[in-house]
Amino acid sequence: MHAPVTGPIFAIYYPVFAAIAVPANLVAIVILSRGRCGLSRCITQYLVSMAVTDLLVVITAVVLNRIRGIYFPISFLTITPGCSMSAVITYASRDSSVWLTVAFTFDRCVAICYLKLKRKYCNKKTAAVVIETVCALSCVKNIPCYFMYEPLYIMNNVPWFCSIKPIFYTSPHWAAFDWLDRILTPCVPFVLILLLNALTVRHIIAVSRIRRRLRIQSNGENQSDTEMEGRRKSIILLLSISGSFILLWMTYVINLLYVRFTNGNYFAGSNYTDPRFILQESGYMLQLFSCCTNTCIYAATQGKFRDELKNAVKYPLTLIWKSNK
Repeated sequence: MHAPVTGPIFAIYYPVFAAIAVPANLVAIVILSRGRCGLSRCITQYLVSMAVTDLLVVITAVVLNRIRGIYFPISFLTITPGCSMSAVITYASRDSSVWLTVAFTFDRCVAICYLKLKRKYCNKKTAAVVIETVCALSCVKNIPCYFMYEPLYIMNNVPWFCSIKPIFYTSPHWAAFDWLDRILTPCVPFVLILLLNALTVRHIIAVSRIRRRLRIQSNGENQSDTEMEGRRKSIILLLSISGSFILLWMTYVINLLYVRFTNGNYFAGSNYTDPRFILQESGYMLQLFSCCTNTCIYAATQGKFRDELKNAVKYPLTLIWKSNK
């Protein structure tokens, strides 16, 4: 688990980020769970699950790791079992969030490109199975992380802090696990999302041309197409979510590839002028920032979500106004 970096920038950024990200994800969970946004139950399940896992990432990686490490360096989470378990939960939440984005992208690709398969796959029951499977596999995959750490020192028979075991750097088994972890998150999702989006966009462009040509031939003019309008809204939501994921994870992936293919190590310390420090910490900050962007995307692309959000803001204000009458 990446140790929190101290400094005024991070001491301000992470609390402000958490103060925005936690309420944003909670609002998204509540509004989407009500089912009044005009989205199918299948899409709603994916979006709610993504918001839940994003919220867990913010709580574990930002609040319990970075903010706690900056403002409360000594706590029960600095005991070795506590910080080891925190690492497992953080990695499991991160993997679940990433792979649910992939699952959502695949679901929309099937719904748009493969109409016959859509009837069997794109439904509430299948979505529930996929979500449960992704979360379960993410938890199982990260169990070895608990055994990756050892105490930095022991005081009064109490193990404190987490230090990666030396065998982690020499054992072929740990090396294989480390490579598998980096490949599965985020490299494979990165590639899959790009390929699925490319396939979906290509299909929509081809279908749009055919339908436009048929409408002109049958009606003699280019009339509106309600089905394509619905698909257009769906693809905007899809590309906004997956596109933001790619953009915000890109710096992290670049730093990961740099470390792997130059046989280097992750930068340790807080040298704010070092390019490697800037690249590494920018990658972490943008990666975590991706956990609060989906709510903004829903508000920007979904009119009914905006209406529900306005109603949620007006409701407590209305109660206050009535109570003061």
